[in-house]
Amino acid sequence: MSTTEPVPTTHALDPYDHTVVEAKWRRRWEETGAHRTDLDTPVRPFYNLMMFPYPSAEGLHVGNVYAFTGADIYGRYRRLLGDTVFEPMGFDAFGIHTENFALKSGQHPARMTPRNVAHFREKQLKRLGAMFDWDHEVDTTDPDYYRWTQWIFLRLFDAGLAEQREGPVNWCPSCLTVLADEQVIDGHCERCDSVVEQRVLKQWFLKITRYAKELLEALDHIDWSERTVTAQRNWIGRSEGANVRFDLEGCARRDVTVFTTRPDTLYGATFLVIGAEHPRLGDFIARDRLAAVERWRGTLPTAGDEPDFSVGIYVLGGYGTGAIMAVPAHDTRDWQFAKAHGLPIVEVIGGGDDIQGKPYTGDGPMVNSADLDGTPSAEGKLRVVERLRALDRGDATVQYRLRDWLISRQRYWGPPIPIIHCPTHGAVPVPYDQLPVLLPEVEEFRPLGTGTSPLAAAEDWVNVPCPICAEPSRRETDVSDTFLDSAWYFLRYPSTEFHDRPFDHERTFRWLPVDMYIGGNEHAVLHLMYSRFIMRALHEQGLVPDPEPYKRFRAHGLIIRNGAKMSKSKGNVVNPDEYLDRHGADTMRIYLMFLGPYTEGGDFRDDGIRGVSRFLDRVWRATQQAHSKDQDLERERRRHRLIAHVGERYAELSYNTAIAFLMEFSHALANEAAAGTARRVDAETLLQLLAPLAPHLTEELWERLGHRQSIHDSGWPAHDPALVAAQQVTVVVQVNGKPRDQMQVDAGLDRAELERRARELPKIAALLEGKEVRKVVVVPDRIVNFVVS
Repeated sequence: MSTTEPVPTTHALDPYDHTVVEAKWRRRWEETGAHRTDLDTPVRPFYNLMMFPYPSAEGLHVGNVYAFTGADIYGRYRRLLGDTVFEPMGFDAFGIHTENFALKSGQHPARMTPRNVAHFREKQLKRLGAMFDWDHEVDTTDPDYYRWTQWIFLRLFDAGLAEQREGPVNWCPSCLTVLADEQVIDGHCERCDSVVEQRVLKQWFLKITRYAKELLEALDHIDWSERTVTAQRNWIGRSEGANVRFDLEGCARRDVTVFTTRPDTLYGATFLVIGAEHPRLGDFIARDRLAAVERWRGTLPTAGDEPDFSVGIYVLGGYGTGAIMAVPAHDTRDWQFAKAHGLPIVEVIGGGDDIQGKPYTGDGPMVNSADLDGTPSAEGKLRVVERLRALDRGDATVQYRLRDWLISRQRYWGPPIPIIHCPTHGAVPVPYDQLPVLLPEVEEFRPLGTGTSPLAAAEDWVNVPCPICAEPSRRETDVSDTFLDSAWYFLRYPSTEFHDRPFDHERTFRWLPVDMYIGGNEHAVLHLMYSRFIMRALHEQGLVPDPEPYKRFRAHGLIIRNGAKMSKSKGNVVNPDEYLDRHGADTMRIYLMFLGPYTEGGDFRDDGIRGVSRFLDRVWRATQQAHSKDQDLERERRRHRLIAHVGERYAELSYNTAIAFLMEFSHALANEAAAGTARRVDAETLLQLLAPLAPHLTEELWERLGHRQSIHDSGWPAHDPALVAAQQVTVVVQVNGKPRDQMQVDAGLDRAELERRARELPKIAALLEGKEVRKVVVVPDRIVNFVVS
């Protein structure tokens, strides 16, 4: 309830005009700084974050509005609970998405991006009714932001977590740049869907693999959406097994170590395979075959040595040791390879059919395994590892699927990597006091496709003296991936006014980690994994208060249109601007949240939004006609139940069911308003509970009810659990209209449950036995009547 005494006022019951009301309150909020957050002396800090958008020329799409609205509702709910809520917004404005559109449209990204950012902010985001604190906006293309992105890179470099090395990389022939493993989906570029190729290039990597164990174990404790946790757990990919060392002959290397999860199948290893993308592939190849392998790298030539030695595209050069022992009798891909090349297939685990016809991948007794024959698989794994350890040929170990994060991009639109290549000293970091390394303004920014960034042509920018010896040197011409920009932006938001540091210590330790983060699950192994790595690395250096960036993460659902996924080719993309114009932000917010569970999404259909408009019209009229001060106990119970139910739903992002409760309550209030009995306390409660969903309309009505204080600072109405608890009522059970029994039940029990319980009463069950029930009449809280023949 309000903490201030209402000032009586009288208004004519004018129709609700969303255009006037929303414009008024946007202006008022801006003038009063209603959404500015006191970051230094908060009562109870609560950092409410949503994934920031990249500002495309097309503008916000309805998916953005859906995501931002759900996050803002939660933030407004926490504000009503008494938290000091910080809810910032910014723009992920570097990267290939923006640059590709600039290339397509013939615009320069440095001139196009500021226009897009201004359109997003002024024409769209400010219309949504979200309480964004624009005093703390970030833009990743601002030198005052990417200066600190470069600073973080140097911190990682100094800690040995950034490394340039040559090796096979994913190359997108359309985007003309390398991609991180996480940006390749089923062999295709996640941005343009082109088939990804392999190239050997010298690139910059961040050593996320150093934290694989910690990143995986922390997933057991963080409060995140389960599907996101599962995606990360699978991507990190912990595997228990053994390392086994094999001798080599005629190669540059004397031996090779392989990792296997099935040491019990060691006796069935008939050949070895080295990943075609292994960075030191040549060291494993017999000298007489080296030229052929280099010429046909990525094909499957086989050698004739025992065991047969092959180069395979089905082995990941960066996983495990980049080499495997092939046991074709008990592995599908090994079996296929062996069949194709006529290699031996030896059964060593019993229990399958003819292993020449198909492999057996299950467990069973060991066979053809010397004195271990008959040993069950589980025991055999342990005994083989013991023998390997005794022979100094291997040991038990754990491997992870996760690979280091490749951040180099051979494009223009991104922050330069702050490294200078000196002929004497190699890769030298740019001194911290010389940051930022500004992205030069070049007119020809088209990607070259040669493995070199177009920045290489900016000779005046590239050629610089070495910071150590002053010898003529060259800048690194690759830019860093946009995911490095977004991996730390949540740290910058609270400290945007500090220009001498990326994040102020006191602010950071007061506000971090983020209390609630909402975004798309498509970033489960991209942004969300990378930000966890950056936070953990900075925590190790004592710069941030926690190794995890987000206390709680919830993945929102997806919006479809008339049963189909939205796409331009189908012509079913929803432009939110026209709906905001026609129906207003509050109607749009409620409609989107009413489509279905927020974490699942829903189907956008034009006919549904009109029902929400009628709901808000009903609230507009009924709350202004509610004047009664009646203390009726039943209506008090109804009000307290509403507070409890809606609060529970907001807390779990179950907005669609919260809206259903509010709609039901508004119907009852409207009927009472028509009869002249509507209570003011019910109207005020309805507005306070509706405020997170419809911030403009409720603010206007709250003022019309005489309150000087903003409804969003009025506090969450209290409820009495005793009044919320279901009351017991006596329900009479009849057969053909004659009372035959009665039962005590909770008030408000639905019809189906009442009928079920009535049928279970012994007297009623006996009377109904053998008879046809032609009709059942149920009056909740009063009567159940069975009409029988």
